[in-house]
Amino acid sequence: MSFLQVLQRLCAIVSLAVLALGGYLVWSWWQAEQVIRPFGGEPGEARLYWGLGLLALSLLGRAPVLGLLARSGAGTAAEPLIEAGRESVAGPEGARLHVESFGPPEAPAIILTHGWGLSSIEWREARRQLADRYRVVVWDLPGLGLSEMPVDRRLDLPRLAAGLKAVLDLEAGRPALLVGHSIGGMIVQEFCRRYPQALGREVSGLVLENTTYTDPLKTTALSAVLAPLQKPLFEPLMKLDKVLFPLVWAMNWQSYLSGSAHLAMRVGGFGTRPSRAQLDRVTRLVTRHSPAVQAEGNLAMMRWDATGAMAGVRCPVLLFIGGRDLVTRPRAGEAIAQQNPAIEVARIDRAGHMGPVECADAYDARLLDFADRAFTAKAVWADRRAGERAAAEERRGQGRPQARGEGPPATR
Repeated sequence: MSFLQVLQRLCAIVSLAVLALGGYLVWSWWQAEQVIRPFGGEPGEARLYWGLGLLALSLLGRAPVLGLLARSGAGTAAEPLIEAGRESVAGPEGARLHVESFGPPEAPAIILTHGWGLSSIEWREARRQLADRYRVVVWDLPGLGLSEMPVDRRLDLPRLAAGLKAVLDLEAGRPALLVGHSIGGMIVQEFCRRYPQALGREVSGLVLENTTYTDPLKTTALSAVLAPLQKPLFEPLMKLDKVLFPLVWAMNWQSYLSGSAHLAMRVGGFGTRPSRAQLDRVTRLVTRHSPAVQAEGNLAMMRWDATGAMAGVRCPVLLFIGGRDLVTRPRAGEAIAQQNPAIEVARIDRAGHMGPVECADAYDARLLDFADRAFTAKAVWADRRAGERAAAEERRGQGRPQARGEGPPATR
């Protein structure tokens, strides 16, 4: 649970209230028509027009809201991206996890883990910008996208980390870089706690994007107000969402149609003015996924803490901090960086929580540079090997006894 999710719920309630008010105005006008018209009276038309206007806004407001809140443009290149593979892997407790890969099959892998409520579609920009050089592997978290929930419908961070380990195991020991955004970054930290033996071996480096190290309510905007409400309000609300999820789902879709969901996402999720395609894509992903699944994930995050998990990490780590992030305030990333002085920090001042989408060029350029360094940290370049061989041969020649009739060694 975070500031953005609270804002989304409030906007959905307001949107539903506007729909109800519009319906009431039209109904009351019709009632007045039935009562007054037989006696020669003329009911006022203003109530009808206001009611129809509010109904239209509630059901057709998405397009004008997008025009006001976002800029034109698709937000990503139009050229088709060649998919290298698609498969399903066994995840925790019977869940089947959907995995896709892009780019050269023989290249080192960059495994991307998306934020909560979204899916691997979040990485549309990153896939295109990274797949020219590396094999990009994306996967859907349990219950989201095309992945299944565990059989017992329960989620926690250890299980999600086990899912990431299952995806990593597909690389069969080849080097990989783990990248996580939001809850994805939390999963990467949990992975470090549970599978430290993989760091520096299968895992060449870690990238944490706009994430936190503890219960998100403690590091979100207005945390001083929201965190004390976790036990008395937010946890019971999430449990209620799991029971009443069809009604919550209908409310969320109505909020999407009215554009109020886009308003919440623009204010709480983005730091810059995104493209209309980006804003609508992210908002639609959050809307289409089951509120029951999202509530289970929110409860898992509320019960999680990984303070100090990065202190003992010895492989390279890159940490992104969004200067305008309201979901995980910059102090969350700064606290992670303080755990380990070797962590490399990239602060993108204009980025909100959806920085990897809205500022994809800045994020992916820095990620590519980090990947180049992480994957080659232990490599020995061919020219270096040739130089070492030449020097060894020269040392052997200088130390060998001179044969009869043989002149001195040639000067190089």
